[in-house]
Amino acid sequence: MNRTLLLALALLPLPAIAATPPADPYAARVAKVLAQTPLIDGHNDWPEALLDHAKDDRWAVALDRLPVKDYDTDIERLRQGKVGGQFWSVYVSANLPGLEQVKATLEQIDLVHQFAARYPDTFQLATTAAQARAAFKAGKIASMIGVEGGGQIDGSFAVLRQYKALGAGYLTLTHSRTIPWADSATDDPQHGGLTKFGEAVVTELNRLGMLVDLSHVSEDTMLDALRVSKAPIIFSHSSARAICNHPRNVSDAVLKQVAANGGIVMVNFAPNYVSEARRVWGAARGAEQARYNLPPFGGLYIGDPEKAKAALAEWEKANPEPIVTMGQVADHIDHIAKVAGVDHVGLGGDYDGLPALPQGMDGVETYPKLMAELMKRGWSDADVAKLAGGNILRVMEAAEKVAASMAKMPAASGTITSLDGTK
Repeated sequence: MNRTLLLALALLPLPAIAATPPADPYAARVAKVLAQTPLIDGHNDWPEALLDHAKDDRWAVALDRLPVKDYDTDIERLRQGKVGGQFWSVYVSANLPGLEQVKATLEQIDLVHQFAARYPDTFQLATTAAQARAAFKAGKIASMIGVEGGGQIDGSFAVLRQYKALGAGYLTLTHSRTIPWADSATDDPQHGGLTKFGEAVVTELNRLGMLVDLSHVSEDTMLDALRVSKAPIIFSHSSARAICNHPRNVSDAVLKQVAANGGIVMVNFAPNYVSEARRVWGAARGAEQARYNLPPFGGLYIGDPEKAKAALAEWEKANPEPIVTMGQVADHIDHIAKVAGVDHVGLGGDYDGLPALPQGMDGVETYPKLMAELMKRGWSDADVAKLAGGNILRVMEAAEKVAASMAKMPAASGTITSLDGTK
């Protein structure tokens, strides 16, 4: 080959070589943390979502992949999100009569049991921290149960004990309504917190080794439960009130008491609990909707739902919904860690229980992105591990020790009438 030809070949353009994008250092760090520590979320309403969408088919519907328009959770997305443990909420409406709440709760508990029975390679029931760790080590999702409302025991310690026997790990003292023994955060107070029966419920939860969950309760109820409980309490899905002034959130004064108690606040992803602007907008939208529709005497368009719908659409066009972001969720985590300490914050996404979610947090597959966001803010791997699951495992272990110390104590007895002198 002559010199001229060699020169011509040398001048030919080289084929393009695809640039290899640099590895994401945060993704690698998150993967390492979640390979060693189970990510345990405090509250997911998947059982209720299955009831709402699948109805009677919920017992048999394939759980591997579900329509994203209807569900935030399925097995594939749980695996993508590196979820190592989940407290499944067995929620029933607080508007149901007491006995109907008990029946519906038992059906929801059974549905969680069916998760594990139908998918034994994916889900493993757990009632202790050791069992949760063992499930994670075996490559399974530790499945715990949270009863989301004190009305679901229908004023009966025996019902509470049977929930425990069926695997319930916590009781939320109220849901959206004040009940005969505890005030809710979103209803008119009647008791100034807990009644004597309510205090006895907290003590019985301690004796049983069930966690006392203070999401949904009034601040007076929070303070009473923190005073009475011998074990660390939890907020299974609440955020910081200093950032978003919703009564479902936790004030700085209570956060300090949670730290003293050894408990944990598991941050909720609900936009109206995360963003103050979104909370105010939601209240204004609700008022506008009532103005158009409120029966029996009010309502500009009562009896004309299409006109009411159109009017609300015009209001929404003029008053667009504020955007809520993953960064704002991280702000709540940062705030709780600052006020209460990094040992007292966790995750309680409330997936499948929300009509809307923050941008970038469309389902259970997005937890690693939230972990990466915190790392970008300077969180260490050790602190992210505490947030992900280390803190709630510590709380569970502490509650188990308290229960062991109360083993010789007699089971709670009495009724609301006998303890509170009310009917």
